[in-house]
Amino acid sequence: MKIIALEEHFLPQHLADYWEPSVAGMPKVTYDRIKRRLFDCDTLRLEEMDAAGIDLAVLSVSGPGVQTEPDAALATSHARRANDELAGKVARHPKRLAGFAHLALQDPQGAADELERCVRELGFCGALINGQTLGHYLDEERFFPFWERAQELAAPIYLHPADPERTYAALEGQRLLRRPTWEWTVETATHALRMVFNGTFERFPGARLILGHMGETLPYLLWRLDSRAMLYREPGDPRPLPSGYIKRNIPVTISGVYSDEPLACALAALGEDNIMFAADYPFEDPQVAGDFMRAARISESVRAKIASQNAIRLLKLPA
Repeated sequence: MKIIALEEHFLPQHLADYWEPSVAGMPKVTYDRIKRRLFDCDTLRLEEMDAAGIDLAVLSVSGPGVQTEPDAALATSHARRANDELAGKVARHPKRLAGFAHLALQDPQGAADELERCVRELGFCGALINGQTLGHYLDEERFFPFWERAQELAAPIYLHPADPERTYAALEGQRLLRRPTWEWTVETATHALRMVFNGTFERFPGARLILGHMGETLPYLLWRLDSRAMLYREPGDPRPLPSGYIKRNIPVTISGVYSDEPLACALAALGEDNIMFAADYPFEDPQVAGDFMRAARISESVRAKIASQNAIRLLKLPA
């Protein structure tokens, strides 16, 4: 069985300063282990992919990358340099590595152009975006040119968690609840729901927004989202309910959630064609992820779809 992993991080040296605040407070032994693996796209990464039975990893810049840079020109330059560096890594291991573009969304038109360059010239599969950009979210009108280009290219956009612009009041002082434990889930799910409720997928029906972590809790909430949307919408509104857009436009990966119960929920809510594998390397253990993929309580046909077939179709990867 071929396994393709979609949320696999690396870190160019010139973007390391942007990354450091996102791991503040992490124990040094954990920090050292992760940082070493973010910089290594050749020896250690490939060895651990082999051990976990992962055939192909789609690499992306570990967040937040240039999205916290206030100078748009500098952000654009850094993003282009990161993409060229990633293209070089993929070229060294074309059967093991692929790439998601890193984009400076401070300039949405420039980000659209860079996405097109990365897809058409560098052979990337789409892009990965690390949350909000200087307080701006992807449903805003300023990003319409970007979504128009992504739709034209049929390039899926992976929305990866990152810090909100300001810490939620309820999380102030709650170190163990911040970032990946809970804060990023709330922030990323809210970001995606802004796109659902504010018409992004009605305006751009061909857009595809990938969510990790088994859909950031959204598969569990479809009935509730529809029920509350009906409470507030005008009678006779012909538009699909929120669940319709989520099922059509938001495929998910299993990154960082290796448990049968949430997988069963995601499959029941979204369907077997909308779930894909990810190991979230190096923040999760790829061996745990690979072992779960092989042992999950699902049929072999569904296993094959999640492990690679859905990714091959959506990202237009070679079979």
